Amino acid sequence: MQEEEVLGKAYDGRLMRRLLQYARPYAPQVVGAILLTVFISALSPLRPYLTKIAIDDYISIGDADGLLLVAGLLLGTLLLQGVAQYFMTYFTQWIGQRIIVDVRMQVFRHMQRLALRFFDRNPVGRLVTRVTNDVEVLNEMFSSGLVTVFADIFVLLWIVIFMLTINWELALVTFSVLPLLVYGTFLFRKKVRETYRDVRLQLARLNAFMQERMSGMGTVQLFGREKREAGIFDGINKAHTDANVRSVYYYALFYPSVDFISSLAVALIIWYAGGSILAGIMTVGTLISFIQYTEMFFRPIRDLSEKYNVMQTAMASSERIFKLLDDGTVIPDPPDSRGVALPALDTVRFENVWFAYNEGEWVLKDVSFEIPRGHSVAIVGATGSGKTTIINLLCRFYDVQKGRITVGGVDLREMTTAELRRHIGIVLQDVFLFSGSIRSNITLGNDGIPLEKVREVSEAVGASRFIEKLPEGYESNIRERGGSLSVGQKQLLAFARALAYDPELLILDEATSSVDTESEELIQQAIARLLKGRTSIVIAHRLSTIQNADTILVMHKGQIRERGNHQELLAQRGIYYRLYQLQYKEQETRAA
Repeated sequence: MQEEEVLGKAYDGRLMRRLLQYARPYAPQVVGAILLTVFISALSPLRPYLTKIAIDDYISIGDADGLLLVAGLLLGTLLLQGVAQYFMTYFTQWIGQRIIVDVRMQVFRHMQRLALRFFDRNPVGRLVTRVTNDVEVLNEMFSSGLVTVFADIFVLLWIVIFMLTINWELALVTFSVLPLLVYGTFLFRKKVRETYRDVRLQLARLNAFMQERMSGMGTVQLFGREKREAGIFDGINKAHTDANVRSVYYYALFYPSVDFISSLAVALIIWYAGGSILAGIMTVGTLISFIQYTEMFFRPIRDLSEKYNVMQTAMASSERIFKLLDDGTVIPDPPDSRGVALPALDTVRFENVWFAYNEGEWVLKDVSFEIPRGHSVAIVGATGSGKTTIINLLCRFYDVQKGRITVGGVDLREMTTAELRRHIGIVLQDVFLFSGSIRSNITLGNDGIPLEKVREVSEAVGASRFIEKLPEGYESNIRERGGSLSVGQKQLLAFARALAYDPELLILDEATSSVDTESEELIQQAIARLLKGRTSIVIAHRLSTIQNADTILVMHKGQIRERGNHQELLAQRGIYYRLYQLQYKEQETRAA
């Protein structure tokens, strides 16, 4: 957590160059915003100069017509500045929004390409933060921070030019307080950096605690831990509050200090200019214009101090985003983007396959078997024996470290993942449903699957019985992860989803483990019809559901210890026989 919240430099040229690449498609708008920034920056310092002219050239001699002309110029300058400010704000916000859309889409597309190994080691909450919070920080930098920084710098530059042009001696008197301002700003930046890092760390602790406790609220309430958890949260909450108060303290100290230095500059101007006016070598208009310039001079300095945090946060967020985008944990497709075409799923072979999720900890050891087209294979074994890993490798969620897997003699690594997976349908034990309609959960947004097909597959697996009882039938909405449905109903929808895509290879990973006896009987009847002539792999703990499989593989500690059909394995009186006896006795005990 702390590693994620460490702040980098306020400006990193390498990161900034990479960020600016996203602005390249909007170059005309960027150029327009920059030109408007320069134009607006020049208009602001023009007003005190016109004030000087009005006082010295017209008011002092009582020229009403000349004064009216200058007043008209001042009004025109304000109106022109307002119109230019509108377009600059529109352009900068438009550019910022377009850029974050592009960045967010790039991050999301990249995450969809990443292998499951990446998600095994990265918490979901952290990845969501990358797509939401971190990208939004970049929007603030592009639409407010970066352009405002340039605007403030240009304003300061124009003010300095005007002041030196009007009276360079008085300008130097004004600038004499700058060392104090530079030193104060340096201290402020250092202290705020420390407190801001602490604020982010405490906020990360707060969010992590809240997320974990909300997810486990049932356990907290069941064991009566509400008071204890509230006490822990109170400590975290107070630490977060204290960090924010420290941050506010430095802001509360810095702004009055800048105002004091600004007032000191005004006092020096009045002292020096007053003496010059009395001596007849300086005009009142010059004094008034310098007072206005001084007030304008310190305003962008205060703004620049605020933008320091914006830039620093943006650099930290961009570094985390680019670290994600540069992550190469992907299942590589062949150099030829099309890969080897797979017109139909043929014989599947595992040839001396070894695989480990963590280096050296082999989950599969020298696994070899084949599944002829149209045959059904069942895989059984204790938890952790490698059953689901076989499925993960066949679907190319992971790649093998040794050996190879072939379809029709073609190595899976020689075809694209999209080409392979379009032939496979899978039903997992833990069904994931999206918020939306039942129909959209079955089709997953594929417009090529008509409603008639959805009804057909739903009837085939027995899901139509409960779907048609819902108020809106197949258009009924379900909550996130199918919270409004029972476990058995979600499982039936997963069957319908797999069959809607008419896969040549159907994989069932403990697919009936959470279904009641009546639903299981309906599913088994549907499976018997639908698997006819279709290649299938069934992973099951209930041996009664796989007795008709053509081949049964018995896994033990990552190896295939036994293989054959149901009767052959019983005759061997090995691992399968012992599993069968245990389940048979368990069923008798339950029946009694």
